[in-house]
Amino acid sequence: MNVNTQYIETYAEAETVAFAKDFAKDLSAGDIVLLQGDLGMGKSVFSRAVIKYLCDDDQMDVPSPTFTLVQTYDAAIGDIWHFDLYRLNDPSEVYETGWEEAISGGIVLVEWPERLGALKPAQAIDVIFSGDASPDKRIIKVVKNGV
Repeated sequence: MNVNTQYIETYAEAETVAFAKDFAKDLSAGDIVLLQGDLGMGKSVFSRAVIKYLCDDDQMDVPSPTFTLVQTYDAAIGDIWHFDLYRLNDPSEVYETGWEEAISGGIVLVEWPERLGALKPAQAIDVIFSGDASPDKRIIKVVKNGV
């Protein structure tokens, strides 16, 4: 299995947004991005920036799918599926969200992928957010697993 790892440090939300836009340039239909990290680490900020970049619209409204579990967007590259699985009680509930359609060819962004349990895709891009003593610093680890 091909594994490629990279580390990025950001010190402000604007830097996280800039990195997300750069990251989005390499995405293609079929990519699954698993966003991990504690609350407030930047998963939603990152997701919004990726979606806005791929939709070529910096002003578009990108609401959090915390309560709806999923939001979809049409982009030139294909459908973008943004999942927030924080409120998922059982992994099988993901099938009620269009999961199978999403992973069959769209670009999929998943916040809280650990809620998928055994359904978590093995071939995915893990984006793991962590902080340190500085309140604004984020360490973003990107792991491409078989992608």
